[in-house]
Amino acid sequence: METVTHSSPFDSFLDRMRNPASLDLVRSIKSFIVSFSYTASNPETDGKRIQEFFQTMEDAIRDHSLWASSSDDETDNALEGLEKYVMTKLHSRTFASTPEDVKIDAEISEKISLLQTFLRPQHLDISSALQNEAAWLLAEKELKKINAFKAPREKLLCIINCSRVINNLLLNASISEDHVPGGADDFLPVLIYVTIKANPPQLHSNLKFIQLYRRQSKLVSEAAYYLTNLVSAKSFIVDLNAKSLSIEESEFMESMEAARLVNRVPQETVTTINKRSIFGKLMDPGPSTPVHVKTQTNVNGGSSGSNYPYMEAEAGELTVGDVERLLSLYKDVVTKYTSLCNTVRHLSVSRTQRHDGLLREPNGTHKDTCSKETEKRS
Repeated sequence: METVTHSSPFDSFLDRMRNPASLDLVRSIKSFIVSFSYTASNPETDGKRIQEFFQTMEDAIRDHSLWASSSDDETDNALEGLEKYVMTKLHSRTFASTPEDVKIDAEISEKISLLQTFLRPQHLDISSALQNEAAWLLAEKELKKINAFKAPREKLLCIINCSRVINNLLLNASISEDHVPGGADDFLPVLIYVTIKANPPQLHSNLKFIQLYRRQSKLVSEAAYYLTNLVSAKSFIVDLNAKSLSIEESEFMESMEAARLVNRVPQETVTTINKRSIFGKLMDPGPSTPVHVKTQTNVNGGSSGSNYPYMEAEAGELTVGDVERLLSLYKDVVTKYTSLCNTVRHLSVSRTQRHDGLLREPNGTHKDTCSKETEKRS
């Protein structure tokens, strides 16, 4: 697996740029970065402009005296160093550079967080032979790294490493599990599932950044194939609905709604607690004597006092303002708990009714499930 932290090409590029003979190249690079930084953001135009600059600099480097006796690999390393230097300098200007990109990133991340609560491999028709938690975890780990890097090549390597882990999984399954390789039919569903499990930050912006600013001559072969598959996985997730999965539409909608409620309750509860915490004495109309809250470490190593500030308080320590806040918190919790219970109860009843519907005829008599499935297929 190729590491994304190997800096030899970049270090070599910087060393040559420090040579007095490279002054003309240095001036061209710095001039481009400065002029580019002061133009309004337009991703498509920006991508074309940067690609043209890379091509111009490639011609200049190949004709330059510093690379006169260099091999093709050495020249290519210089161009990789150039790309990393320029795009690192321009990262804040080019990455997630429009409000639309930021919005899409947030929407994808939110949808994935909902899907994570109920989506299972069987919903994507992933064969049991390909269900390997250890391999999936490694692939997820590689994909999650994508946002930690600023250069297009390094982001792309995260995708390549993730995809190679999945490919190795498919290969091992074909050997040890006697599984007939399905090519893209096997690869893409696993990649989609891994992407959902990983929920990589700013997925849309990272893919767009690579497509626009990775040197076009490098978006070929294996790199192009894996990038295209992840773009397809992202599009699948964006458009994902019950018809995309092996799941009934009613069950899908109920699961999504339950996930929204479950995801929303903790966040709103914590926000309410933080806003109305007893530590916020500046807005407390009661006595100025502070409530002494004991801090208790929970089993996860966290402090119970930080999230539940009244847990260790004594009744005599509470002020009128504290009682008002506790009553408001109590009402919020009861409302949200009731809504959650109703949703879960409705989900359970619906599933039970669907199950009974498979086992009963309209007149109330039982019928063999397999026979009913056979009739359904015919």
